[in-house]
Amino acid sequence: MKKWNSIVVFVILAGALVLSACGAAPTAAPANTEAATQAAATTAAPVATTAPTAAATPVATIPDSSLVQAKHLLMCSDIPYPPQEFFDENGDPQGVDIEIGQEIANRLGLKLQVVNSVFDTIIAAVTSGKCDFIISAMNVTTERQAQVSMIPYFEAGQSFVVVKGNPKKIAVPTDLCGLSVAAESGTTEVSYLNGTDDYKGKGLAQECTSAGKKAPNVVITQKDTDALQQLQSDKVAAYSTDSPVAGYYVVQHPDQFEVAGQVVEPISEGIAVPCGATTCTNAPLSTVGQAIKTAFDSMVADGTYAKILAKWNLSTGAISK
Repeated sequence: MKKWNSIVVFVILAGALVLSACGAAPTAAPANTEAATQAAATTAAPVATTAPTAAATPVATIPDSSLVQAKHLLMCSDIPYPPQEFFDENGDPQGVDIEIGQEIANRLGLKLQVVNSVFDTIIAAVTSGKCDFIISAMNVTTERQAQVSMIPYFEAGQSFVVVKGNPKKIAVPTDLCGLSVAAESGTTEVSYLNGTDDYKGKGLAQECTSAGKKAPNVVITQKDTDALQQLQSDKVAAYSTDSPVAGYYVVQHPDQFEVAGQVVEPISEGIAVPCGATTCTNAPLSTVGQAIKTAFDSMVADGTYAKILAKWNLSTGAISK
């Protein structure tokens, strides 16, 4: 997210087709999801608490003094961003990131509490003590690693979503030169489109100007679903998002959207935790971070991680140990 990265298009579309064939696939519509969550999305307030499953001995422990709330593990996540995080029809958080966070809490003997957070300020939420960690489809970047420690847990690509029929005939990123593109604030999509942060000097804006074309007009929104609605209302030529999200919306609304053109470089997404030193770059993990990593590593080792990804048809994004 969170991101501009890539798995090749045929992988995205193949995952989308699998998702459409799965009877257990989530069916939340983007417009309704946004309306239902608008109030919650503007603040970092706890939105749900889920009890741990019947538990074996915790694989690691975190002292209460190191937690925001004793006996609880508070997870910041920017909702909605399906299929990684979104609200179901009852207003409960769902998605692959939510399930990974829940399993981590279970393995630490703690009760998970999801804190809905605006992505643009989500790192500040964890560094200021509003939550213990972040799972929110957040790409691992140099800029972010200077602020928090990041534990890779997934690999995603990013795509352009356009209206059905692809009227602008977008086949490669430079086809967007001079056109309007919507993306969520604080994401690497915005960085790529504008050529900033880790994409400084090598983003799409620079590619366009080097080719003698106008840079894209980047329409930045507070929430990812706001960016999608910019496309729905025909205010932009494309909406830039991660490949799992693009595939989800294409499956949910095949008569409205399609994935256009190519995607850009695969990149890891990371679980973000406060770092264990004043300077975060290359710092050791904090007590909380080490416990979370231990829990996640145990999920990978016993196959639970793979099962969660398979449930959401995201196995192609699994990281290797």
